[in-house]
Amino acid sequence: MISSRAILLLFAFLILSISINLYPVINAESESAATDGVVMEGLTAEQESAIAESKESFVFQAEVNRLMDIIINSLYKNREVFLRELISNASDALDKLRFLAVSASEMLGDLKDLYIQISYNENLKTITIRDTGIGMTKQELINNLGTLAKSGTKKFLDNLSEGADVGLIGQFGVGFYSVYLIADKVRVITKNNEDEQYIWESTAESSFTIAKDPRGNTLGRGTEITMFLKEDALEFLKQDKLEEIIKHHSEFINFPISLYKKTSEVVEVPEEVEDKDTVDEDGLEVEEEKEKKPKTEKVDKWDWHRLNGNVAIWSREKDSITDEEYQKFFKVISKEPSDALTWIHFKAEGEIEFKSILYVPTEANNLYEDYNNRKAGVRLYVRKVLIQEDFEDLLPKYLNFIKGVVDSDDLPLNVSRETLQQHKILKVMSKKIARKVLEMLRKLATGKADTEEDAAEDDEAAKVADFDADHPYMKFFKQFGKSIKMGIIEDTPNRSKLAKLLRYQSSKTGDDKYTSLDNYVARKPEWQKDIYYIAAESLDAAKRSPFLEMATRKGVEVLFLVEPVDEYAVGNLGDFDGMKLQSLTKEGLKFGDEDEDLVKKRLKAYREAFKPLTTYLKELFAGKVGKVVLSQRVETTPSVIVTGQYGHTANMERIMRAQTFANPEVVSLDVWMNDWIHTLTHRQLLTSSLSDLTLWTTTTRPSSP
Repeated sequence: MISSRAILLLFAFLILSISINLYPVINAESESAATDGVVMEGLTAEQESAIAESKESFVFQAEVNRLMDIIINSLYKNREVFLRELISNASDALDKLRFLAVSASEMLGDLKDLYIQISYNENLKTITIRDTGIGMTKQELINNLGTLAKSGTKKFLDNLSEGADVGLIGQFGVGFYSVYLIADKVRVITKNNEDEQYIWESTAESSFTIAKDPRGNTLGRGTEITMFLKEDALEFLKQDKLEEIIKHHSEFINFPISLYKKTSEVVEVPEEVEDKDTVDEDGLEVEEEKEKKPKTEKVDKWDWHRLNGNVAIWSREKDSITDEEYQKFFKVISKEPSDALTWIHFKAEGEIEFKSILYVPTEANNLYEDYNNRKAGVRLYVRKVLIQEDFEDLLPKYLNFIKGVVDSDDLPLNVSRETLQQHKILKVMSKKIARKVLEMLRKLATGKADTEEDAAEDDEAAKVADFDADHPYMKFFKQFGKSIKMGIIEDTPNRSKLAKLLRYQSSKTGDDKYTSLDNYVARKPEWQKDIYYIAAESLDAAKRSPFLEMATRKGVEVLFLVEPVDEYAVGNLGDFDGMKLQSLTKEGLKFGDEDEDLVKKRLKAYREAFKPLTTYLKELFAGKVGKVVLSQRVETTPSVIVTGQYGHTANMERIMRAQTFANPEVVSLDVWMNDWIHTLTHRQLLTSSLSDLTLWTTTTRPSSP
C-alpha cells in the first residue's frame, strides 16, 4: 500500500514534467509572434505567416538612418504632422482618380464613393488610414515609397538649402516618411485597378518588403496604411487627440474624412412585466396596470463620424458666394461672434498662383495690449491642407489684425515652418497679400472699385467731403488706426499707400469729423507749400495751444496729432504728395504767404532793436535754452518755447519720459534743453511795458504745446 507522502511526491513530479514539456511550446509561440510582428486588425496569424513566406525584400539605396535624421530633426518639429501628411497624400490619390474618371468612368468600378477613413486600435497600438483613391501597383510601391531614398540624402539636403521645391505631394516621398516620427513599423496595403493587392512593410532600418496579400482583393481599390506606434507615441491613440488633429489640419479637404470613434448612449433595458389580476367589488376580475419607469443602461457604440464638414469657399468663384456665406466662414476661422467689417476674395496669378480670402474684424479687442507678441491671424494652406494656423511671414506685423486664409499649390506641403520661411515663393506671396489688404482698405475708405479708372474716380470723390464718425472706414480706423500708423513706420515700400489711409481731426473738421491728407491738400490755399500739424496730449490741449494763433489768423488748416504713435509715424512719413509735414512747434516754420525778403528785413530790424534784451535773456537762461530769438510765429502770446528743427517736441519729450524702460540719461531735461529756443513775439515787445518784459523772463517749458 502506497503511503500518502509517496502519492504527494508522485503528483508533484507529474506536474513538473507537464510544465517542462509545455515550456518549449509556449516559448516557441512567443518567438513566432515576435518574428511575425504584431498581428494587425483584419489579418490572422495564418495570413501573417503566408505574408512572411512570400514577401520580397528590397534594400534602400541610401542610408536610412541618415534619412530618418533629416525627417525628424530637420523637417518636422511637431510629431502630429504625420497625420496631416497622410491625409494630404490620400486626398491627392482621390483627386487623381477623380480626374482620370472624367474620361474613363469605368475606373470607379463598383466603388464609386471617394472618401478617407481613419481608425485606431488601443490593444494593438495601431492607427490606420484608408482612402478609396487610385491605389498603387507593385512597381509603384517600389518606386514611390523609395523615391526619397533613391535620390540620395546629400542631394536632398542640397535641394533644401537652395530653396528648391522638394514637395513630393501624392508620391509618398518626404511626407510619407513622417510616419516614423510616431511608428517603429509601417504596413501599406494597396490595390490598383491594373494590379493585384499588395502589402508593403518596413521598420525603416535598412530595407522594406513587398508581398501579395493572401486575402486577395479586400480593399476594392485604394490604399490602407497601418502604423504600429512607438511606446512614446501612444498619446495618439486617444480619440479626442486624433479628432482634434484631423479637424485642425484637414477641415477643408474636399473629400469626406471620417473617424471610427466610440460614443456612449443610454438605452432602455427590456424587462418582463407580470400581469396581476384583481377582483373588484362586483366580483369581476380586473387587470391592474402599473406604470413603471423603464430601466436604462449606458452602452458604448462604435461608428464612423465625419469630421470635415466645413467648405473651402475660397476655392469657389466669388460671384457664387453670398455675403452670408462669407460672414459664416469668417466666424469659423476667426472664432469671433461678431461679423467681419469687410473682406476681399482674390486669386493671384503670374509667377505664383494662390487663392485667398482676407477679413477685417469689427473690433480690435486686446490687439494693442501686447502688440509685439501678437500672433498672425492668417492661415496658410497647401491644397486645402493646413500648414500653419498663425504663419507670421504672410503679412507684416502691423497687419496682424487681418484674419483669413491663403491656399497655394506652389508651396511644398511637407516641410516645417522654419524651412518654409526661407522659401522664395513665400516672399513673393507676402508682397502680393499686403498689397491686396491695402487695396481692400482703400475700397472701404473710398467705395467699391474694381478697375484702376474706378479707383481714380473714387479717390476724387473721396476728396469732396470729410469723414463722419459713423462712416464704415472711420469705424475701422478708430479700432485699427494705430496699425496703419505702425505701417508708416515699418513698411517703406507701401508708405505712400498707407499715408492715404491716415485720418486726423483738424482745426477745420470739427469734433465729429476726420480728414485725410488728400482732402487736406485738395482744400489748402494755393500759396501753402507745407502740411501743418501740432502734436499734443489731447484734442483739447491741441486746440488751446498758442502755436495755433498765426495759423488760425492766416486760415491755414492744422492737423491734430493726439496719439503717442502719431509723431513717430509723421516723422517717418516726412512728406505727402510733395508737401513737407511741418510741426508748428519746431524751428524754421514758414507759411509761404508773405514776401520772404520783406520778412527777413523786418526781422533783422527787430533783432537789432532788441539785441540788448535777447543778449540779456540768453545769459539769464544759460544752460536752460539753446538760444533766444525774435519771431512772428504767434500772435498774442508774448513768448513760447519751440524746439530745434531736429529736436524733440514737448509732446514727444512727454511720451519718452512716460515710457516704462526710459533711460534717465536720454530723457533728462538737461539733454533736451540745448534744443529749446526761447522765442519772443516782436509785436508784443513794441506794445508792452517793462513789467511785462520782466514776466517773460520767467517763461518755462510747457509739458505740452
